[in-house]
Amino acid sequence: MIDPRRLRVLRALAEHGTVTAAARALYLSPSAVSQQLAALESEVGHALLERRGRAVRLTAPGLVLAEHAAEIAIQLERAEADLAAVSAGVAGEVTIAAFSTAITEVVAPLVADSPPRVRIRVKDAEGRAALGLLLDGEADVTVAVANRDTLGSGEDSLLREPLYTEPFDAVLPPGHPLAREDDALELAALASAPWITPWPGNPVREVVLRACESAGFQPRVQCVSDDFRAVCALVAVGAGVALVPRSALSGLGRTKAAVRPVLNAPTRPVFTAIRRGSQDHPLLKFALDGLRAKARALTPSGES
Repeated sequence: MIDPRRLRVLRALAEHGTVTAAARALYLSPSAVSQQLAALESEVGHALLERRGRAVRLTAPGLVLAEHAAEIAIQLERAEADLAAVSAGVAGEVTIAAFSTAITEVVAPLVADSPPRVRIRVKDAEGRAALGLLLDGEADVTVAVANRDTLGSGEDSLLREPLYTEPFDAVLPPGHPLAREDDALELAALASAPWITPWPGNPVREVVLRACESAGFQPRVQCVSDDFRAVCALVAVGAGVALVPRSALSGLGRTKAAVRPVLNAPTRPVFTAIRRGSQDHPLLKFALDGLRAKARALTPSGES
């Protein structure tokens, strides 16, 4: 008989690539992970790992069993969902991992409107890290931005649905010549200005650079920050211009910087993800329906 808990360890190794990373994801010690994998090898009668110094990789039987482990995990999720569905009413705890502006726009309003018997835990996490929490069972629902960091991650184990799409707005110093106009501006009109962007590796920076490239210029980056509040503060004192997702601006309240819509503005699509097999769980259906309702309540720019 194969112990499904050991299959979870094998699955974590296949997902994370090393014993140390799998142990971290499972909140186990590396030695405990190695012991579980050794016991699993004894159970199935096959070598599942090839050890090369400190590195390991799955053997052919290991790869086959890891694929089955993913399918078994889906079936277990379905079993839990079916058991939960037979109980009356919606009650219990659901954990949502989301990036900060999504927490502000849709997750926090959902928490505010949840019935007393539903407890929503929230974890602030970005991109692949948020999906990792979902795959490792540390979150039940993820809200993330669709970009090259998240596309394809855990594709076989997750169900994704679009939630909303939001545009980027231009943020200008109050004394900028274009600050007092109302019409949407051409991004090329900001080609000569100094720019404030997130750090390299931040998906928002990639969107900004691609938008500027499409407008025919490469931005002259003077300041970098991943904090949109800091970005707007720098813009307000004349340090440069910026492109900022609209939901991030709505969460900042009043700012001295001028905000202008952009013609053919770049956008960032936001999606929800859950583990396959869990979609009929009443708590998850409640959370997803609630997130969709909050997304529909956003300004027209935030409609999916």
